[in-house]
Amino acid sequence: MAKGSILITGASSGLGAEMARQFAALGYDLALCARRTGRLDELATEIAGAYPAVRVRTAALDVTDFDAVARVFDEFAAEFGRLDRVIVNAGLGKGVPFGKGGDRPNRQTAITNFLGAMAQMEAAMKIFRAQGGGHLVVISSISALRGMPKTMTSYAASKAGVAAMAEGIAAEGVPGVDVSIIFPGYIASEMNEKAAHPPKFLVDTQTGVRSMVSAIEKRRFKAYTPAWPWVPFGYAMKVLPLPIVRRIAGI
Repeated sequence: MAKGSILITGASSGLGAEMARQFAALGYDLALCARRTGRLDELATEIAGAYPAVRVRTAALDVTDFDAVARVFDEFAAEFGRLDRVIVNAGLGKGVPFGKGGDRPNRQTAITNFLGAMAQMEAAMKIFRAQGGGHLVVISSISALRGMPKTMTSYAASKAGVAAMAEGIAAEGVPGVDVSIIFPGYIASEMNEKAAHPPKFLVDTQTGVRSMVSAIEKRRFKAYTPAWPWVPFGYAMKVLPLPIVRRIAGI
């Protein structure tokens, strides 16, 4: 019997796909959605072959289609009977320094990462309230702890907004609902594989996601992952002067 059901957005690649693999290994049924259904279906086939007892369902979803978010979440909840955990993971990493003609990619990142996340949280919380509980997991970023320069400005700001929104939901104290905000450090994924200079302290996808999954399973309210070096660096980043923060961030 499955441990429960988990919905993961942005599950076709990177952190989302690896979370799906690792949660399947723990015995969870999976509701996976992403814009790219080809890769999503390949992942579902892979997981079904490795873990035959795990139910895996997929759906196409662009999180900026807000009506579709509510519909897809409701369809998954109906199919599984309930959703025990929703992981708000889908996001973009585009960015251009302000004033250099990058308003379109910056706006796309803000809409996807913030408004898309808002739609996901709304849909998840509607389901959790109706079923009497659930676990809302929001994937933020270590970059959300301070304002970041250059190509990271809009991304970091959107991830800070997502964390604040999740914290607000937690502050309401909805009965039966746990909230976890995950702040990943530099974990290898498609979002950073094309970077001209790999960021400092980059860890491989499996290692980084293992740290995320551990924090999620413990239902930690806030977690910097991996713990080293991001727990001490995370606290330091909140108080250090911006030039030093920029060097820590490797930007």
